[in-house]
Amino acid sequence: MRSLERLFQDDWDTVRGRINRRREEVLDQRYLDHELLYAGSPPHLAEDGPHAQVVLGGRPVFHSELGMPPFLLLTPAETAAVAGFLASADFAALWHDSRADLLPRYGGPAAEPQTRGAFAAAHRDLKEFYAHASASGEAVVKWLLL
Repeated sequence: MRSLERLFQDDWDTVRGRINRRREEVLDQRYLDHELLYAGSPPHLAEDGPHAQVVLGGRPVFHSELGMPPFLLLTPAETAAVAGFLASADFAALWHDSRADLLPRYGGPAAEPQTRGAFAAAHRDLKEFYAHASASGEAVVKWLLL
């Protein structure tokens, strides 16, 4: 448990270095919007699988401090499955399926180029991050702070 907590205690410069080496990825705090892009939303919620593990998937491991969100752990095999999903995912199709739900939260149709661009950039970053972790045979630990 403490070793997972230590993963998230570094200063921003250290984190930025790991991001540049594809050892870490940081999403903005709109996790549910990123989740919607990959896993859908009711009534079109995706079945369980790699697409549902990109953002919010993983086995919860509870933080030692009461009230803190749990860590989410993907095994190396699950990480590889997510990497495979992202490698073959068609961002345009993902965007098409979620844009009607996402655009109103980001300024509507007038803001679509910027909104789509931000989600496309996050998609590329996640794709590279999971590919690197998978190629290294690593597990992925997530901590979703609000």
